[in-house]
Amino acid sequence: MNFGAHISIEGGIGKAPKRAHTIGCECFQMFSRSPHGGKAADISKEKADEFKKERKKYKLKGCYIHTPYYINLASTDNRIYYGSISAIRKELEVADLIGAEAVVTHLGSARELGKAEADKKLVQGLVKIFRHSPASKKETKFKAVLLLEITAGAGEIMGDSFEEISNFIKETEKEVRKNKLGVCFDTAHAFASGYDLRNEKAVKKTFDRFDNMIGLERLGLIHCNDSLADFGSHVDRHDNIGSGKIGLAGFEAILNDARLKNMDLIIETPNGKEKEDIGKLRSIIKKLR
Repeated sequence: MNFGAHISIEGGIGKAPKRAHTIGCECFQMFSRSPHGGKAADISKEKADEFKKERKKYKLKGCYIHTPYYINLASTDNRIYYGSISAIRKELEVADLIGAEAVVTHLGSARELGKAEADKKLVQGLVKIFRHSPASKKETKFKAVLLLEITAGAGEIMGDSFEEISNFIKETEKEVRKNKLGVCFDTAHAFASGYDLRNEKAVKKTFDRFDNMIGLERLGLIHCNDSLADFGSHVDRHDNIGSGKIGLAGFEAILNDARLKNMDLIIETPNGKEKEDIGKLRSIIKKLR
């Protein structure tokens, strides 16, 4: 396992690898632009080369880009809908430019359309990400994998169950054949959505179910966050490792699951304690060995 955190790109993406190294990361996640909207970052080949040089210098094994917060592939507002498609596509282009392994994205809300229509529109949006144009059948092949992040399911937020994510992937790949879709498993989101992670038995059951519904070969990244919210609450609130409702026993079980031994784990916990939380995970691994 490799441990890392979500890293600021203040001052440019070229500064992210050093920041990651400073807090003890072996892998890292970042935004490539402001997460709140606005124009996509203009990343030249020179800036991309600088980024790759810095990443190599600090021996960072995995790099992931997270899409902006406004993504909604089920929106009835064409500005948001097509803007979301364009933003995800742009992040995949940036990922390929800088050599990132994957792009992580949330999916959107079914509130405006209802579940059946929202599901259909979301899949159409995922297909459009990989098409040259809306009318084209030709597919753009990206090196980076697009990872759909499991959500806590607050309100009518989409992607809060393994069944739903599995359906999105299967339906999209009926049209998209050159690119691979995967999953980002957020521990806090999954726990709040009703997938128990508090002990060894619960962790085994949850990842058995993931394997049966989606396939562990689709698991591209784990967001390693404790949950301030209760089990099954559908409330998205991260907490520091061991301080929340999952607890240290849950993370010990996750880190001790042999099926996850090659995964990258990214901390997104609050209060500026990323270094401390990475240290907690390393202490668990040391104890297990």
